[in-house]
Amino acid sequence: MTLSRETIDDLCLALEPRLAKAAILTDPAETERYTIDFWRQHRGRTSLVLRPGSTEEVAAIVREAAARGVGLVPQSGNTGLVAGGIPDKSGDQVLLSLERMDKIRHFDPTGGHLVAEAGCILADVQAAADAVGRLFPLSLGAEGSCRIGGNLSTNAGGVNVLRYGMTRQLVLGLEVVLADGRVWNGLRALPKDNTGYDLKQLFIGAEGSLGIITAAVLKLAAKPKERQTIWLGIESPAAALELLALFQNQLGELISSFELINGFGVEAADQHLAGGKRPLAEPHPWHLLIEVAWSLPEGLEGPVERTLEAAFEQGLIQDGTIAQNEAQRAAMWHIREGQSEATSQIGYVLRSDISVAVADLPALIGKAEAHFAGIAPDIPLFPFGHVGDGNLHFNFLLPRDEARIAELKPLLSAELALLVASFGGSFSAEHGVGRLKRPELERYKDPLELELMRRLKTGLDPQNILNPGVIV
Repeated sequence: MTLSRETIDDLCLALEPRLAKAAILTDPAETERYTIDFWRQHRGRTSLVLRPGSTEEVAAIVREAAARGVGLVPQSGNTGLVAGGIPDKSGDQVLLSLERMDKIRHFDPTGGHLVAEAGCILADVQAAADAVGRLFPLSLGAEGSCRIGGNLSTNAGGVNVLRYGMTRQLVLGLEVVLADGRVWNGLRALPKDNTGYDLKQLFIGAEGSLGIITAAVLKLAAKPKERQTIWLGIESPAAALELLALFQNQLGELISSFELINGFGVEAADQHLAGGKRPLAEPHPWHLLIEVAWSLPEGLEGPVERTLEAAFEQGLIQDGTIAQNEAQRAAMWHIREGQSEATSQIGYVLRSDISVAVADLPALIGKAEAHFAGIAPDIPLFPFGHVGDGNLHFNFLLPRDEARIAELKPLLSAELALLVASFGGSFSAEHGVGRLKRPELERYKDPLELELMRRLKTGLDPQNILNPGVIV
């Protein structure tokens, strides 16, 4: 439907008695920030932003929207990279922001969980867990601004997947507002509950298209008491895989992160990232950032040093260093997390998010480098990411030229997706589908899988009012 002024006024009139004044925004000066993505590369339109402060208010909004056939776009921290949390360009969708739902409702350190509302900032959840001597292990570059609802709705990955798994492995229960406004209370903190379908998993990774997540029971882990953070300069992705095998053999489940970074990105960060400084004296073709940790207070340094000695003896490392304090550790992670920010100072960054089997990473990188050198030899390609779980971000640095961006974006994206598909990989490892990757979904997803996804969408949201246009 076309969202007319009359419909907006009618919806606001119905909601005004139930929502605080600050929860209804119609002034373009106030609504604009909700329609632009984090990197300001994509823009949508809306005439109305609703900011509920409770699950009951979310349910009321959904009921009134459903009665009028109005599409709702749920948004948490608006740090997504596939335009799944901003409205489309039609102006016919209402933005539903969960940012005011930012309470931690319950703590159970002994039981190893907490209950957080969807608007809680990830870093705040981490800090709250830390304050009671526990760890919430989800960690990613946007953790200072991304929110739990978005993390759940995109099944966020991050740097600790190797040890703790994706977001869906960190959830015990959910509270979800359904498309008719009813509330499913699945906030059960049961590690074992084998009573039929695991309904919470339907909504994790669904990007708000099947239901609106309002709260979650999140699993906590033991807080590491000793951590070793290592930066290595290496020759190739093949060396990275040999080092991964060596570390896994020697340190096993103690490995939290195993990050591969292209030398181009490291040098860009060294030169253009505020506070960025290459951890090693000399440039290297590739770098690894590795983190291992355990719950004992001491004793980890010896096993780490013996593992590094073996790696040097095998010729797998060109140079390396271990962080001696928290400041050095933070500086290493600043380089890793600042890749996009640093390269954005030079040109337009075309981002991607792919995964293949870990063993295929060197071959994929080699083929990609050769392939894109033939297509666009003047465009730097700088892969980086989570080599331990087969997920890399193949980013391209384009010139700030609108004509070339318009020419190269679809070409490079399509060619990369085709190359990844040839390895049996995924065109979206952790960012989701959103609006931007729907063409790839239609092209590469098995037809039966697409049919099942559409059946789920139709069954749970027959009016198509929940994030219409996202995923399916």
